[in-house]
Amino acid sequence: MSSTVEMPVWVLVLLVAFAAVTFASHFLFPSVRWFFRRRMERLVAQLNKRLTRPIEPFKLARRYDMIQRLIYDPEISTAIAAHAAARGVPENVAFETARRYAREIVPSFSAWTYFRFATRAARLLSQAVYHVRVVHHEGDALEGVDPEATVVFVMNHRSNMDYVLVTYLSAGRGALSYAVGEWAHIWPLSALVRSMGAYFIRRRDGNGLYRVILAKYVRLATQGGVSQAVFPEGGLSLTGRMAEPRLGILKYIVEAHDPAGRDVVFVPVALNYDRVLEDRILVRADAGGTRRFKASVRSALWFGVKTLWSRVTGRYVAFGYAGVSFGAPLSLSGFEGGVEALAQDLMGRIAKEVPVLPVPLVATALLQGEGPVDRVALEMRVKALLAQLAGASVYVPRENRGYAVEVGLRTLQARKLVVETDGQVQIVEAERPLLTFYAASIAHLLPNGSGA
Repeated sequence: MSSTVEMPVWVLVLLVAFAAVTFASHFLFPSVRWFFRRRMERLVAQLNKRLTRPIEPFKLARRYDMIQRLIYDPEISTAIAAHAAARGVPENVAFETARRYAREIVPSFSAWTYFRFATRAARLLSQAVYHVRVVHHEGDALEGVDPEATVVFVMNHRSNMDYVLVTYLSAGRGALSYAVGEWAHIWPLSALVRSMGAYFIRRRDGNGLYRVILAKYVRLATQGGVSQAVFPEGGLSLTGRMAEPRLGILKYIVEAHDPAGRDVVFVPVALNYDRVLEDRILVRADAGGTRRFKASVRSALWFGVKTLWSRVTGRYVAFGYAGVSFGAPLSLSGFEGGVEALAQDLMGRIAKEVPVLPVPLVATALLQGEGPVDRVALEMRVKALLAQLAGASVYVPRENRGYAVEVGLRTLQARKLVVETDGQVQIVEAERPLLTFYAASIAHLLPNGSGA
């Protein structure tokens, strides 16, 4: 027992490494996981005391457990067998495909990431870029929503800032779970988005097995009371107008509803901006007849650098106002009709709430005539428009019509969309499509349905 054993150094290193891994996996990692789990539970308990809608246990379930729950569900098992038969592959191969889909969809919610990082970052970014205004709020109706109901925010999709803005404004109510598209699959953005509770969906493809797994997850989340945020249009508006709704996610939510169980309440949310960050990309995509946006990480970083530099040098001008309106909620228990009727009803409620801001208002007024116009005539056009918009969610800064025209013109001039010469304001002809884009966001609120 006391004899000496000789071995090469590399063997000793391997033995020590294996011993360290074994120690960590059996003793250290469980202790560390327990430590952070306890801290998370204390954080969630503190948060739930001040949140209007406490964090649901469903969101706090371990991601691994949720993936296992999905792939071993009887409905998913049937879909796996059907997928294997249709593709001519063994069932174990189809099972691994299902596991990959589930891992792609299921989030890994972190209360710390959402409330200590994401909501604060959303507030800082929103306030740094825009003057944020809640233009209309159905306060009493929203406060009267059953605390046990699953709340689903349904929104028009103007910009990728929509996610940021709504996360910031709803931070005091609870944690939202977003359905995000392919754009969020980029690493490391994907890990951050998933930790915020968002679940990934494939908008352009996805076979039958994928759709069954996605549908099952959405149903479980809905039945579990998870507050969700959904964009029925399915993508950003290329024209400025609201698009026809897609029924996929709404259909899954409706199918999850049990009339004898937890209610589902839809809250219409309408957003609008004096400047949409992606406006030129969207207008070019519409002109090209394709939704394949020609944007890159490099261009986004360059945009951020230019904005930061303008702030450092004191030449920064805010991007104007960002307006949000919250409409009257709709209870699924009291709704009579199918998914199509529900989608149309919700889109109608959102359309009614779209905020009217200075830039869309001034753009509409400028497009009403040909050639230059002086400020007095422009203000008279705006006055006439405001009369037609009675009952809409209109935001007039300082409740002063003249100031609203000044703010709108200042923003358009800063971007060189219009020029003013000898007191005459004129559209830069090459930028007319961009002004049309902004005017289109409120065109449906006018009696003739057109801003021009």
